[in-house]
Amino acid sequence: MHFDYFSWIILPLLIFLSRLGDVTMATLRHIFISKGFRRIVPVLGFFEVLIWLVAMRQVFSHLDNIACFIAWAAGFSAGTYLGMYIEERLAIGTQIIRIITGEDITPLTDALKKRNQGITIVDGQGALGPVKLIFTIVKRTNKAEVIELIHLYAPRAFYSVEDVKGSERGVFTDNGKSTPISRLFSINAGK
Repeated sequence: MHFDYFSWIILPLLIFLSRLGDVTMATLRHIFISKGFRRIVPVLGFFEVLIWLVAMRQVFSHLDNIACFIAWAAGFSAGTYLGMYIEERLAIGTQIIRIITGEDITPLTDALKKRNQGITIVDGQGALGPVKLIFTIVKRTNKAEVIELIHLYAPRAFYSVEDVKGSERGVFTDNGKSTPISRLFSINAGK
């Protein structure tokens, strides 16, 4: 008996790697679209579809090989995970952090001001009484530092983090200096 290494090992491995590549690009492409990075999206889309076509042709050429189907599905799953992992490591873009607390906010706002972090404070009414809402926009690379300050100076505060697609004007920390946010977006978004 002769075992067909190409059909049962090499071809499924190539299909897996192809799917890993094209789905990683697709995941990054979708994330970049949501963040407004328009220049890289068409390039990723071109290579994503090119790789997909090559992989799909191989699957259709070997419809009797279950290993190709398993490799296709495994590559899709792994590519989704890898794309999200890469995007998280790149930490591209900005996020808004909303902090809601009934505590004294002076230590937190002083700490944020010391790091030149732009903040907006609003009075509010929560379910348990008066609260302060603090809004700040941060580069994703600086998010952990701001959250650490929240934990340190307002440990019982509620906060939420959300991606920001775009904004104009304002003050934003850039390597310890206050920089107009519009300048940062023009650099980051490739406009």
